[in-house]
Amino acid sequence: MLDTKFILSNLEFVRQTVADKGAAHARIDLDKFVRLDESRRKAQTENDRFAAEKNKLSKQIGPLMGKLKGSDEAARAAAQKEIDALKAQSAALDDQIQQQAFEFAKAETELDQMRAWIPNVPHESVPPGKSAADNPVVRTWGEPCRFEFKPKFQYELGEDLGILDCARGAKVAGSGFYFLCGDGARLERALIAWFLDEHRKNGYLEVIPPYFVNEKTLFGSGQLPKFLDQMYYAGEDKLFAIPTAEVPVTAFYRDEMLGESDLPKKFCASSACFRREAGAAGADTRGILRVHQFNKVEMLKYTTPETSYAELESLTADAEALIQKLGLHYRVITLCRGDLGFSAAKTYDIELWAPGTGKWLEVSSCSNFGDYQARRSNLRYKTAGGGKPQFVHTLNGSGLALPRLQAAIWETYQQKDGSVIVPEVLRSYLGGQERIEARKA
Repeated sequence: MLDTKFILSNLEFVRQTVADKGAAHARIDLDKFVRLDESRRKAQTENDRFAAEKNKLSKQIGPLMGKLKGSDEAARAAAQKEIDALKAQSAALDDQIQQQAFEFAKAETELDQMRAWIPNVPHESVPPGKSAADNPVVRTWGEPCRFEFKPKFQYELGEDLGILDCARGAKVAGSGFYFLCGDGARLERALIAWFLDEHRKNGYLEVIPPYFVNEKTLFGSGQLPKFLDQMYYAGEDKLFAIPTAEVPVTAFYRDEMLGESDLPKKFCASSACFRREAGAAGADTRGILRVHQFNKVEMLKYTTPETSYAELESLTADAEALIQKLGLHYRVITLCRGDLGFSAAKTYDIELWAPGTGKWLEVSSCSNFGDYQARRSNLRYKTAGGGKPQFVHTLNGSGLALPRLQAAIWETYQQKDGSVIVPEVLRSYLGGQERIEARKA
């Protein structure tokens, strides 16, 4: 969430961000935001003025109370009359104070509600652009495959090898769900184990997070209120299935105070992810390119503001290293302002080349959120030099997402006889197996 002072001091920048990120709607009226802030400040000023007047009256009542103990009846009566008048004025001021406190709270609540819908602003290094078509390529690695035969699509390979069953997944759960079978399931398990082992070597703490979280947790990472229609919700328990492990791990230190010496904090987490993919009907729905449930290993960091963009480069490099060891052709792009996510200040997407499908497939999105999530989650740290506590910066990235990675591995390592070569780094996790072949009937 953006700081109110920042919004008011950078009104046109925020207004442009709202437009760039396609967030403009009735809930974000920045002109109204300014008026609400003026109302809030006016109410606070009036509250302070009435409170000062009441304090002044209280000081006048004190000396008069002494006169009530005197022997002069007329003086006592006059003092009592004056006290009663002052108390009546004080009571009237109480009503005014309560009214101004109500006006302040009302304006503050409306400001907070509006801030919840305002997206994060882009870092100065984020390139301009309106859509994914404007995302510049930062670098590429490897070369695309050359086949002496017509390569198959991921869903063809999955079906022919007996490692993917979308039909039965749809039968038991609905469209967008699937079974991985035999070596497909084993390869998935091997990838997850290898990812976690590699991240542990790089200093990430491995965690297994809850798969269901409450509304406050989703608000903290920026999923709510904007992305409510993408969530699976268990109404009786008021819990949501996680769209990514980023959500619970971001909340790990929510409402806690870290020390600067504790930073950076680095986590990796394996989880299932659940997304309704509302509005995505008809887009890459065959096979496992766009599904409602999938596995992913997530990397997440808490850092100081001064180091967060260097840590973003390091986070991205950690994701890239996995792909390089798998021997897959990929590219890294920077998301332009018009394609940047709601909570992100800067994002690199890593896309694999799938030679059968003939498309670039995103397998990791590495983002710096600045203090946007930290403000929503009350994530702060004490600086080494003392002074006011600061909000941490949060970063995360997929390391890696499994379905599209599986698709790229199958398509890249497919052979003329229909088998798929197992990448060398995974063979020890598969008991030395070098090839995935069709299961015999």
